[in-house]
Amino acid sequence: MFPRLLTWVLVPVLVAGAGFGLYWFQPWRLATDTTVADEVPVVATPTTSPSAGASPVGNRLVATGSFVTHEHETSGRVQLIERPDGRHQLVLIGLRTSDGPDLRVWLTDQAVRPGRPGWHVFDDGRYLEVAALRGNRGDQVYDLPVAAELDGLRSVTVWCKRFSVSFGAAELTLA
Repeated sequence: MFPRLLTWVLVPVLVAGAGFGLYWFQPWRLATDTTVADEVPVVATPTTSPSAGASPVGNRLVATGSFVTHEHETSGRVQLIERPDGRHQLVLIGLRTSDGPDLRVWLTDQAVRPGRPGWHVFDDGRYLEVAALRGNRGDQVYDLPVAAELDGLRSVTVWCKRFSVSFGAAELTLA
């Protein structure tokens, strides 16, 4: 009688535990890729229009950076662009990283530290959650909120919100 009772209790507990583990860790995402192919905005050498006085015409490059690897192998470049109408866009160019659960794109005030010491620093200070990462491969363009305060934000991270870890990050250098 006791072994049968143990089976009726133990099997559902193991099945529930396995189900939760699969939901939480989503291990199949390590073998999946989603490619995004947004049109990357052209950043031309600033010119001026006679009718607009000294106002710049075209997109202006504000800052650039290159990804370094943290928790997962990550590469690609980042551009922060100011549009002619004053809006800002964050552009990920040639991004390559692992897929994962709950990945986000963040602008942060933290310095990028290479290796394991840099994995967990980006939620220690001020950050702006730009959006959920739309894909782990390719070129992606994200519009920043008009009211976003960008002063002091000096890095971009692909942040796994579920596990509070950076997959990779890029230090922004003013153009």
